[in-house]
Amino acid sequence: MEELRRLLRERPPMARELPGFDPAVAPAEPAPLYVEWLLGAMTADVPDAQVVTVSTVGEDSHPDARMLVLRDLDVARGAWSFQADARSPMGRQLAVSPWAALTSYWPALGRQIRLRGRVEALDLAWAAPDVRGLSPAAHIATLVGRQSLPLSGPAEFERAWESAAALRERDPSTPAPGHTRYSVLAEEVEFWQGDQHRRHVRLAYRRQDDGSWRRRLLWP
Repeated sequence: MEELRRLLRERPPMARELPGFDPAVAPAEPAPLYVEWLLGAMTADVPDAQVVTVSTVGEDSHPDARMLVLRDLDVARGAWSFQADARSPMGRQLAVSPWAALTSYWPALGRQIRLRGRVEALDLAWAAPDVRGLSPAAHIATLVGRQSLPLSGPAEFERAWESAAALRERDPSTPAPGHTRYSVLAEEVEFWQGDQHRRHVRLAYRRQDDGSWRRRLLWP
C-alpha cells in the first residue's frame, strides 16, 4: 500500500501535452461535437475509443456502472445507442428506471464527455442478423446468456459456449433472446478538456423544452 500511495502522489494526471479546445467555435448542438471528438480519438488510435461507461440506478436506488460499446449516434435526435441483454442486471434496472448516464474518456487526449437522459428500448431478439449487428462471437455470447449469474467454473462455461456455437452454426439467424438496443435521448451533455496546468475547459449543453440546446461554460 505504501508503494501505491507513493505512486499516486508522484504521478499526477494530465502531466503531458494535450490538445486545446476553444468553446467559442463549438457547434450549437452537442452531437456533432461528440462525433468530432470521437473521430479524433479513433484517428489518434486511442484504444477502444468507442467504449463508454453506462451508469444506471439499481432497484436498491444505488448507482451502478459498466463498460459497453457505443453502437450508434443519431445526430438529429441526439440519441446515443448501445446494445445489451434485457435480462441482465442493467436491463432489469432500465426496465424499472429508464434513465442512464454515459461517459466517454480518452486519457491520451485528456478529454471526457458526460451525458444523461431518458432511455428508449428496442427488442432486437427476432430481428434479422444484419439489423442486430452482432459479430458471430457476440451472437454466441447472447445465446449463452445467463449474464451475472453464478458460474461453477470454466468447464460449465465451455459446455454452454460449445452448445450455443453449434446452435448458431445450424442456423445463423437463430433469435438472440433478450438482445436489446438502448438509446439514451440526451438532455444534458458536458465536454471536458483537460490541461496539464489545471486550466481545464468545461462546456455544458442542456436541451430546452422546444428541443433546442442551450450551452454555457462551467467552472472547471
